[in-house]
Amino acid sequence: MCLAVPGELLSLSGKTPETRTGEIDFGGVRRSVNMAYLPDANPGDHVMVHVGFGIAVVDEAEAQRLWDLLEEIGETGFD
Repeated sequence: MCLAVPGELLSLSGKTPETRTGEIDFGGVRRSVNMAYLPDANPGDHVMVHVGFGIAVVDEAEAQRLWDLLEEIGETGFD
């Protein structure tokens, strides 16, 4: 099963689309994510992340709804 997880884009780095990375906050856990697929994403946006790649920008309400569903099924741990 494939799963994308919502997070908030905190910052961006990288000079070219291929090297663009973002620091994403997943409910207190921060990870570096490849942002090459989302050239228009900006800090403050909420993005869906799948296997280390940002794949979609979603609004904050949708991100929260998805995070709540993940918590409900016990899939929010990043151990």
